[in-house]
Amino acid sequence: MAKTKELVDLHQVGKTESAVGKQLGLKKSTVGAIIRKWKTYKTTDNLPRSGAPRKISPRGVKMITRTVSKNPRTTRGDLVNDLQRAGTKVTKPTISNTLRRQGLKSCSARRVPLLKPVHVQARLKFAREHLDDPDEDWENVIWSDETKIELFGKNSTRRVWRTKNAELHPKNTIPTVKHGGGNIMLWGCFSAKGPGRLIRVKERMNGAMYREILSENLLPSARALKMKRGWVFQHDNDPKHTARATKEWLRKKHFKVLEWPSQSPDLNPIENLWRELKVRVAQRQPQNITALEEICMEEWAKIPATVCENLVKTYRKRLTSVIANKGYITKY
Repeated sequence: MAKTKELVDLHQVGKTESAVGKQLGLKKSTVGAIIRKWKTYKTTDNLPRSGAPRKISPRGVKMITRTVSKNPRTTRGDLVNDLQRAGTKVTKPTISNTLRRQGLKSCSARRVPLLKPVHVQARLKFAREHLDDPDEDWENVIWSDETKIELFGKNSTRRVWRTKNAELHPKNTIPTVKHGGGNIMLWGCFSAKGPGRLIRVKERMNGAMYREILSENLLPSARALKMKRGWVFQHDNDPKHTARATKEWLRKKHFKVLEWPSQSPDLNPIENLWRELKVRVAQRQPQNITALEEICMEEWAKIPATVCENLVKTYRKRLTSVIANKGYITKY
């Protein structure tokens, strides 16, 4: 930049292109081109370039943006056909590039529980009622759940067009039903003080089996975790958990049970612990069911208490997120 300014100054004092070139170590043709540019535009800076015109008109951009906003599952092929009917011929990559400039990209749709209006309202009610609960209350909860772990699992995906941080909007997700298959089923629990017991459920679980699991594992977990007097037990609203016989059993045992909104995995921090476990297990690549079970038990026992503590310590953020998301599923 400094050399270019010096070149123009030398030209203005009357030096020839050859003399300027020799003094600055530039070719005569280069000096001539710079001087001509300066004479024409009164600048030697790079000028803005027009480039190739956009394939899709502003009106067409608005049309396809509006289409994917209404229906994020619209495919690129659908959009190509829509534009072709409007008189514009483009390719699928052009569609992707255009939508990306609008802040939209193609992503795999998240699988989340199917929420009915009654579920949304119950989730909001729970979040608002417990938003101001002290951290000590959550530290005195034993969280529990069941999960499946597949030996060689494959999850099907569906792509949607969405903006950043909109992956959990209902239009961008795929509703799922719990326990749609898998290789082994586990029941486990934890508190802010660390992991509780983890067991494999070898048969199809019913109410009687669930009560047996609690009888053999819940109280021992509470003792091992050194829970304070008046600790609270959390489980979801699976029919086995809410059966009359199960409720009566819990009442007779004098267990306090946290009232829970249905379809709320994002409110249960054990889901994050399951994810931690599955990552650890996958890294060890078990080759059969026996190895899978053994590795699950080993890795569960290795999860640091600090991981459990941090999950519970940030519980208020979960409640805030549910309220901010108007009761719909949030990141967890």
